Amino acid sequence: MERRIAGLSVAGMGGALALALLFAVGLGGEPSWAQRTFFIIATGPTSGTYFPIGEAIAGLVSHPPGLHRCETPGVCGPEGLIASAQTSEGAVANVMDVNAHRVNSGLAQADVVAEAVAGKGAFAKRGKQSHIAVIAALFPEEMHLVVARSAKIKSVEGLRGKRVSLGVSGSGTAVTARAVLAAYRIPVRRIKALELSSDVAAEALEKGKLDAFFSMGGAPVGLVRDLIASGKAELVPIDGAGRKRLLERQPALSADAIAAGTYAGQGAVQTVSVRALWIVNNTEPADLVYGVTKALFNPDNRALLDQSHPEARLIRIDTAAQALPAPLHPGALRFYRETGALPKPAAPALSPMKRPAQRT
Repeated sequence: MERRIAGLSVAGMGGALALALLFAVGLGGEPSWAQRTFFIIATGPTSGTYFPIGEAIAGLVSHPPGLHRCETPGVCGPEGLIASAQTSEGAVANVMDVNAHRVNSGLAQADVVAEAVAGKGAFAKRGKQSHIAVIAALFPEEMHLVVARSAKIKSVEGLRGKRVSLGVSGSGTAVTARAVLAAYRIPVRRIKALELSSDVAAEALEKGKLDAFFSMGGAPVGLVRDLIASGKAELVPIDGAGRKRLLERQPALSADAIAAGTYAGQGAVQTVSVRALWIVNNTEPADLVYGVTKALFNPDNRALLDQSHPEARLIRIDTAAQALPAPLHPGALRFYRETGALPKPAAPALSPMKRPAQRT
């Protein structure tokens, strides 16, 4: 299979594709191997968690000619596979693009995927996204409610009347942020709502032009860490009766806490978390998806994956197929069956993924 992807940005090409082209192009400028498969992983902004982890996964599963590590069977994906991470607006956009097969795969929050396959929430007008399948549940993401210290906001209810960024339209942050407000019975019209990316929101808060912003990401989030370290921001808890209502309405979310010390001077903060999923169009070839799933969880790749990003340490085969909001792709299903990683039939409801006792 050969698929040509137009309009791929330089930032989204990733090291795997650049390496592959270096090996593949001969003196005449033509690729030196006949069979090649380009496989896109839609991620998010470069400042978030999705892009660096997407790049790491793309590098692990790519199988260009001449790459020494791919000589070991199963360490890389199918021969000729060139995977690359592509920036995007976030989870909603990724789901739409994967479903329409504008990209092969993407990363998305479990709550967004649940709404997509049901045709509810952010997808109520778009309808059910019926071509979504899952390769793996990857890692948990926590909702950060970041507030300016000068704004004197101590609770979610304190957002009323404040300048608050809910995240870019089309992002998972925006979906979950609106769900949080609804659960706390705060109409969006009761805040001065903006739709900014986390990096733009952080800059605006630092300059005194914003009172608070929501940001979904695996803790510690770099830009949040920098704001808190500067003394200009702090985290506000998402807890109490509002969180209880939120979890009842959004079963893909879980009660969680950002551990004390994750951010300098910040104690433990109650919040909610959701799992990041690697989703794929269900028409992708089963052998291809089987190969990339096998490469992702190959023990020989563990060290490289762990070194790529702190959250990548939580990508584990024993949680990869648990309580998913959409079906596993047949290729991934085959792999989990072979390895015995499928959960028992009476699998429990979604629960937070366990974190290491200490973080770096």
